[in-house]
Amino acid sequence: MGLTGFGVFFLFFGMILFFDKALLAIGNILFVAGLSFVIGLERTFKFFFQRHKFKATSFFLGGVLVVLIGWPIIGVVLEIYGFFLLFRGFFPVAVGFIRRLPVLGSILNLPVISGFVDKVGESNNMV
Repeated sequence: MGLTGFGVFFLFFGMILFFDKALLAIGNILFVAGLSFVIGLERTFKFFFQRHKFKATSFFLGGVLVVLIGWPIIGVVLEIYGFFLLFRGFFPVAVGFIRRLPVLGSILNLPVISGFVDKVGESNNMV
């Protein structure tokens, strides 16, 4: 969990500091390594290399590679798109959980925000 947390921290910090290449590269490596340690190598490979997730995996890992090459803005855009494609099956669960929290749930039910959150929280199949 520590590696994944540090990876997210370095990614966030790298974006705040105007897409610093070194911080983003460290964050990517730590995030992928932490994910592998949390769920195991075999499950990580099964998760990323499923046939129906090939497009998402290509964008995410391609974005990591582009950041490592030295084009951080393009790489982060590719990573974010791939991340949303990979984990969009988890978003309805996360939105349902957050809606049950006392303060955040009331914020998500505000009229301006609830329409967007309902779209994100919709369950749809990866095709």
